[in-house]
Amino acid sequence: MSPTRERRPPSASSAEEDRASLARQRRGRRSEEERRRTRAARAKPSPRNRPNRQAEIRRRWVALLSVLTVVALVYLLFFSSMLGVQDVSVSGARTVPADQIRAVAAVPADKPMLRLSTDEIRDRVAGMPGIATVEVSRSWPNTVEITVTERTAIAFFDSGPGGDGVHLVDGGGVVFKTVAARPPGLPELKLPKVSADDPVTRAVTAVLGVIPEQLLKQVTTATAKTPASVEFTLANGKIVRWGTAEQTDRKAKVLAALLTQDGKVYDVAAPELPTITS
Repeated sequence: MSPTRERRPPSASSAEEDRASLARQRRGRRSEEERRRTRAARAKPSPRNRPNRQAEIRRRWVALLSVLTVVALVYLLFFSSMLGVQDVSVSGARTVPADQIRAVAAVPADKPMLRLSTDEIRDRVAGMPGIATVEVSRSWPNTVEITVTERTAIAFFDSGPGGDGVHLVDGGGVVFKTVAARPPGLPELKLPKVSADDPVTRAVTAVLGVIPEQLLKQVTTATAKTPASVEFTLANGKIVRWGTAEQTDRKAKVLAALLTQDGKVYDVAAPELPTITS
């Protein structure tokens, strides 16, 4: 009698292999229909992913609309006549005609406001003889505003026989206008040369611009040989040696006291040491 073999229990690894083999056999036996259903189920998006896709579509639409909005704004502001120039307003003009200022400004009609060069407009108007300062600004949606300050005559000079007439001069020594007759109430400049580039001219007009108005009304002529030797003649024939434009208030007070005394020449160039000459 042959010896009986003892049956050993299957090991854990053998059991796992058997189960894996059985699973492979079952997968092999699945019908083609089951495979198609499995593939379709895998390809079908889960409901959990649908909101993310919808949010992505919304983001793309928002981005597209934003780009279109920016393009429309750029066109409206820089290329469309909807926000173009339709009116040019001039303020501050008294003796210089507003239409003349508009003509010199040469603001292009219907040009988009943002493409205007206000600096170029300002420079053109500032070149006009009667204009001292210019400010140019945009007033939305369609108006360009030009604000000017005209030059104010503080004196005049006469070019004499054979000359080109009587010329008005402002406080900076700028000759800005020619008139037919001597203007009343303004002193006459008695200088070899009258020009804004001339230091002597600027010194004389600077003094006339700072002396008290009551004294200025009495001045008939003003002259100087150097910027520090300004002097003027009053309506009563008295001569005042003023010097420079410095210490104006003190000089005015000293001169007011001196004019109560007899004399011909009143020197207040050094107000601490004034003199009177008969």
